[in-house]
Amino acid sequence: MGIRFKFNLVLLAVFAAGLALTGWISYGLLQRNAKDEVVRNARLMLESALAIRGYTVKQVKPHLELQLMRVFLPQSVPAYAATETVNELRKSHPDYSYKEATLNPTNPRDRAVDWEADLVRDFRDHAETKELVGERSTPTGQSLFIARPIKIVDPACLACHSVPQAAPTSMIKLYGEANGFGWKWNEIVGAQIVSVPMALPIRNAERAFRAFMWSLAAVFLAAFVVLNLMLGWLIVRPIRRMSETADKVSTGDFSRAELPAQGKDEISVLAASFNRMRRSLQKAMQMIEQ
Repeated sequence: MGIRFKFNLVLLAVFAAGLALTGWISYGLLQRNAKDEVVRNARLMLESALAIRGYTVKQVKPHLELQLMRVFLPQSVPAYAATETVNELRKSHPDYSYKEATLNPTNPRDRAVDWEADLVRDFRDHAETKELVGERSTPTGQSLFIARPIKIVDPACLACHSVPQAAPTSMIKLYGEANGFGWKWNEIVGAQIVSVPMALPIRNAERAFRAFMWSLAAVFLAAFVVLNLMLGWLIVRPIRRMSETADKVSTGDFSRAELPAQGKDEISVLAASFNRMRRSLQKAMQMIEQ
């Protein structure tokens, strides 16, 4: 078993152990980073929806007051405007879903399903909670969600949601009197929820993990080749030459030139020592022959 083989065997063992440890640590970190990135994007989507709601209330709806007395325009409702705008955004980010889940909505599409209703009740029971981030099981796998409470803090909302008599007639004609009323000041009526399949952060993490591991393998391969070239040139080649010379000298053949011994590294020191031993042995052989 040659020195090169032993060296490569140790190098491969060290690399395998390092690769396994690095892979285990990096995979966990990449999973967390991918999840954090998805949560950041979800928060950005929630902030965008809030900005759209505020813009609709402050700058759009006031200009439609007269028209709303004749015909109800869903586009003037902050929740509707936010949902429609985010739905446009979802065309380029289809993995994200947005809903303003409400316990008693005017628009049936906003009605909270069981797990969304649980979030709303959780916000009601813990008024100090401003955001919930979690995971839930779905028929298609795990899903990540981020939710924020919808609280009635704008008096303009009660104009359409207090009692049917106070709501625009055109809205009653469109949605009826059965839903979307009885809201109260400072009441939490729903939650803004962004949902993302866990497959998305997992897919992102695995893509980054594969790229990292392939890069690490490429670096090791380059290091493996360079180290083998250095080993062959600086160690194996001089030792093989020294071994061949020693074989010749052991049979009394001193025809080969002395080994190069320039430098101060261990191989050069060994070559210098071998040359001294060779000269001494040659002199001893000459003295015996005389």
